Amino acid sequence: MTKKQKLHVKLGDQVTIISGFHKNEVGEVIKVNQKTGKVIVQGINFKFKHIKPATENEIGEIKQFEAPIHHSNVKVNEKEIS
Repeated sequence: MTKKQKLHVKLGDQVTIISGFHKNEVGEVIKVNQKTGKVIVQGINFKFKHIKPATENEIGEIKQFEAPIHHSNVKVNEKEIS
């Protein structure tokens, strides 16, 4: 039985990346995985997947997608009080 981790971020939060290659970049959380403790941030941590053609008629392609980041590497932005 796997435990769900308690995360300090939730779907739709504006977050700042606090460590790693994308440090100090800002984005919105679009997906949260509580089992692994990882989040996907829009526009951050792009990865590429090269896909070979399945048949001779098809052409290969390169897909770009956002990879998950551990929740400890993001910080929730404080909301402005108006």
